[in-house]
Amino acid sequence: MINTTLCYIEQNGAYLMLHRVKKEHDINHGKWIGVGGKFEQGETPEECLLREVKEETGLTLLSYRLRGIITFILDGDTEYMFLYTASSFEGELTACDEGELAWIPKNEVLNLELWEGDREFLRLLDEDEGFFSMKLSYAGDDLIEVKTSVYQREI
Repeated sequence: MINTTLCYIEQNGAYLMLHRVKKEHDINHGKWIGVGGKFEQGETPEECLLREVKEETGLTLLSYRLRGIITFILDGDTEYMFLYTASSFEGELTACDEGELAWIPKNEVLNLELWEGDREFLRLLDEDEGFFSMKLSYAGDDLIEVKTSVYQREI
């Protein structure tokens, strides 16, 4: 079991996306994803988020929001991913050793080569449904189960 963060940084109607093409043995090879990575010992989700975004992009997040928790089941292994969006940052974009970074208009993101489950949570981000928990079960690259719970704000 591993814990990770994933962040979709927003600017001018676009998400900063990472095309994972630089590592040979990468489970995400060839796919487009947000930025993030694995927790280090003793880190909180926010500490992991800020460190990973800085390492992969050179940017320092100034404003971010936890949007959901994703439980990935892939060939029997479990990953818990804390999903964030960010709307404010400082710094200059730098090259990433895991792939190529590109600003992709939000209305074009679903046209990219994505994990099928990413399409499910990107839809919830787009619809601003509130905080959610989602379980995505895969057999290889095939999505075999999706379970979603959305937690609406109380009025």
